[in-house]
Amino acid sequence: MSEVPALSPTLARRLRTAGAAITGASETQLVPQARLSGPMPWVIAIMVLLTAIAAAAGLALGNLAAQASADLAGGVTVQVVNAAPGARMRQANDALAVLRETPGVAQVRLVPAAEVNALLEPWLGTRSDDPAAADALPVPALIDARLDGPANAAALDRLRARLAEVAPDARVDAQAGWLEPVFAALDALRWLAVALIALLALTMMAAVLLAARTALDSHRGTIEIVHMLGGTDAQIARVFQRSIAIDAAAGGALGLALAVAVIIALGRRFEALGSGVAGGAGLGWVDWLLLGLVPLAGVALATITARSAVLRALRRML
Repeated sequence: MSEVPALSPTLARRLRTAGAAITGASETQLVPQARLSGPMPWVIAIMVLLTAIAAAAGLALGNLAAQASADLAGGVTVQVVNAAPGARMRQANDALAVLRETPGVAQVRLVPAAEVNALLEPWLGTRSDDPAAADALPVPALIDARLDGPANAAALDRLRARLAEVAPDARVDAQAGWLEPVFAALDALRWLAVALIALLALTMMAAVLLAARTALDSHRGTIEIVHMLGGTDAQIARVFQRSIAIDAAAGGALGLALAVAVIIALGRRFEALGSGVAGGAGLGWVDWLLLGLVPLAGVALATITARSAVLRALRRML
């Protein structure tokens, strides 16, 4: 009769722990691991950091596009292009009077020449009210109008028809039309942020999957003995998923804290620009709540991935 080899003290201790877990006395950890000592919490922290920054960028771009669209909705610009200053101002005043009497026009104003000069000075290198600049490049008269409804093609055609008699040199354009390329670029950047978030989620799943398989391979002997003692796959998977969930929670909290610091620092940089457009890219309280869900989603994703990976591996193992 062959002699049964003696168990090592470490294996005996793990067997006693497993037996207590299986009998239901307590479900202790079969895979000892010091928190924040391995790479998994730091990997998850980096993933949550990048995901939160990408999500904040997407939300900020969405807020910017929404505010710009709201500010320009119904906005119309009338340009009176005529080289003769007298004829230009006469047509501008007549067009202003017609617009004030036009139904559907909520607001209208003639943009002062000083304001136009201030806008053009950085581009021309000189003030447009300078006689030499005026002779070289006549600046059109501008009228800023806002409609009650959207500035669609039908509304613009009606305005052009009413202005054709009194201001034949007037050009009517929707303000939102000028920024259509900008809106298209913002949409592309938002979809890029969504793609980056999806890619980071897949990377986190791959990292958790690799960590779970490594842990299973490292404790294969213990797991086989636990099975012989009556332990089920669900009990073993619960131990591994709890371990990874704790690591994911620690890494997610660290990653979110770093992300908040980065987002606040970048927000202050953009606020220092003093631009109304940059101000529209701020985050509201709903956006911050959504960012707070990023680490929770990371913990849930890591836990589900670990459980499914462990269960699949256990079915193949035994």
